[in-house]
Amino acid sequence: METMIGNVAAALQTGLPVLLLHFVTTLALLGLGIVCYMAITPFHEPTLMAKGNVAAGIVMAGTVVALAIPLAATLATSIVVLDILLWGLVALFLQIVTFAIASMVVRRLRAMIESGNIAAALMLVGIQIAVALLNAGAMAG
Repeated sequence: METMIGNVAAALQTGLPVLLLHFVTTLALLGLGIVCYMAITPFHEPTLMAKGNVAAGIVMAGTVVALAIPLAATLATSIVVLDILLWGLVALFLQIVTFAIASMVVRRLRAMIESGNIAAALMLVGIQIAVALLNAGAMAG
């Protein structure tokens, strides 16, 4: 029994720092992705949400999920931090490009989100999450 507890404690001592490093690195990438996304969007979600714009809240929540999905796949399949960083940056880039393309394809997206159009918000989130799932599948390869 003592050996089993000792083995568990040793594994925790070795594995926990690695787990925390990988997790914190991925959280930092998520934060970077959110900042980059907010920098390129034509609308300012926090301001719109403060005014009670539900569509902006839906878009922001969907964006966070869409950024996290491929990062989670990268985290699950990478062994070293450099792998997480490189593939995580690629994943974020692809998600940001997805938003840019959706913005170009969907006419008046900015006006629709700013006016609180929930249908437009859900359509954008659907696109972002669909691409995120494909992105994650490609990352998990």
